[in-house]
Amino acid sequence: MGIMDFLFNRMIDRRIANFHSDLMKKHITEVENIYTQMRGWRHDYHSHIQTLKAHRALNENEKIDAYLENLETDLHRVDTLIKSGNVSIDAILNSKLSLAVAQDITVNAKALVPQTLSVSEIDLCIIIGNLLDNAIEACLRINNPEARFIRYYMDIKRDNLYISVTNASGGLAVKEKGRYFSSKGAGHGLGLTRVDRVVEKYDGYIKRSDEEGAFSSEIMLPLD
Repeated sequence: MGIMDFLFNRMIDRRIANFHSDLMKKHITEVENIYTQMRGWRHDYHSHIQTLKAHRALNENEKIDAYLENLETDLHRVDTLIKSGNVSIDAILNSKLSLAVAQDITVNAKALVPQTLSVSEIDLCIIIGNLLDNAIEACLRINNPEARFIRYYMDIKRDNLYISVTNASGGLAVKEKGRYFSSKGAGHGLGLTRVDRVVEKYDGYIKRSDEEGAFSSEIMLPLD
């Protein structure tokens, strides 16, 4: 690799890192606002009960129904958020998984991680963002919305951060010389390569596998 190629790659990496950093800050702010809303909802719980009792005493059933519907809407908006215990993780997952749900993809997700991790926020954004972007893209190639699904799991296992993503696929993934490639065509494999680079950076482990109708990625990152 020549010096110009090296400098060009460094510049691209720096721009992508800055992009992910700005994206993380935006999503973290959104999640913190939702957490604030959750605390406010709990704080106002007593007032909500008193209001409902007052409407009931006056036999104002229509007002009770409207009030309960508004409360249910607020609670549903909060409950759709993944609550892993880590705001940074919640920010990434909330952004990507809400996009998947909006595009008629069935999502089953669980994440249980500490409030702080030794893996950097930018690296987590690269891994989780690219894995879920690829999963969403694969699902959208399936014409039948009922066949689309993404399963996401994240936990701490034996001092390692474990990430698993399984998604529906329309067929076997593109594979060449033992490595998987994006099926979106030339120039679109950068996401997979960046995930591999981050895993290598932490001396981690990644396993990708596919079978008819599903594709899976498993990652282990040491936290020592």
